[in-house]
Amino acid sequence: MDLIRISNLPDPPRARLPEWLRSGTTDYRALHDLKAELRSRNLHTVCESARCPNIHECFSRKAATFMILGNICTRRCGFCSVPQGAPEALDADEPRHVAEMAARMGLRYVVITSVNRDELPDGGSRHFARAVTEVRRSLPAARIEVLTPDFLGDTDAVARVLDAGPDVFNHNMETVARLYHRVRPQAVYQRSLDVLRFAKLYRPDVLTKSGLMVGLGESQSEVRQLLRDLRSHKTDVATIGQYLQPTRRRLPVEEFIRPEVFDTYREYGESIGLRAVFSGPLVRSSYMAEQLEATAGEVS
Repeated sequence: MDLIRISNLPDPPRARLPEWLRSGTTDYRALHDLKAELRSRNLHTVCESARCPNIHECFSRKAATFMILGNICTRRCGFCSVPQGAPEALDADEPRHVAEMAARMGLRYVVITSVNRDELPDGGSRHFARAVTEVRRSLPAARIEVLTPDFLGDTDAVARVLDAGPDVFNHNMETVARLYHRVRPQAVYQRSLDVLRFAKLYRPDVLTKSGLMVGLGESQSEVRQLLRDLRSHKTDVATIGQYLQPTRRRLPVEEFIRPEVFDTYREYGESIGLRAVFSGPLVRSSYMAEQLEATAGEVS
C-alpha cells in the first residue's frame, strides 16, 4: 500500500453550514481595536482561542470572555481549538490586567474562564480567585461569572474560587455521558456533576450554570438525561448550542440540529425545574450571559 500517497490526500471538505448558522455583518474595526487592546495587556479571550462563531457580534458590542492561566491547555479535548501542550509560567500580572481591561471596556457583566492547568497543585484556583478579586475591586457594581475547569475534582480549589465572591459559577458538561471518552478524554462525567453540586451546596446564593454542545452524535434522549442530571445536581441554568468544528483537526460535526429541536430542549429543561435554559444553534456558554442571569433571577 502506498502510504505516502494516502497521507497526502486532501482533507475531506467540511459540511456546508445551514442557513440558520450563517452570521451577519461584521464590524471589523471594532474587532481589530479590541484585539489590539487585549494584546497590549497580554490577555487572551476564549472567544478568539476557541474560535467562537459569535466573536464578531460580541466584540462589536464590547463583550468578551477573558481566558486566564495562559493560552495553552494541558488537556486534549476533541472539540476545542485552544492550543494544547506544556503551559508557560503563570503571569502574576494577569488578574490585574483583566480588571484593567474590564474597567476600560466599562463592563457591567464580566465573564472569566481559563484553560486547564492540571500540572499546578491548586489547578490555578488561587490565580482564578485573584482575578475575581481584582475585577471586584475595579468594578464593584459589576456582576461576575466564572467558568471554571473541574480542578480534577478538588473541592478545596472550587471553594477557593467561590470564596472570591463570583455571582455565577459555571462549569460545562460539554456533552452527554456516552461521548466523554471521545469528546473529553481526560474528564469524568460524574466528576463534573459533583463539582456543580458542591458549588451549590457550598454557596447556595451563587447561581450555578452548565453548558453543552449538540451535533456530536448524541441522541435527544441522552440530552434530556443530561438535563435531568444537571437538575438533580443542583444546577440552576443550562446553555445548549450547536457544535461547530473549529479546525480540521478537531472532531467533525455529526449533525446540524434544527432550531425547533433546540426549542424542545429548552422547554424540557424548564419543565423539570431548571430556572432558565438558553438553547439555540449559536448559543455558547457565556454568550449573552448577562441576559441569561437576569432571566434566571426573575424566576427565582
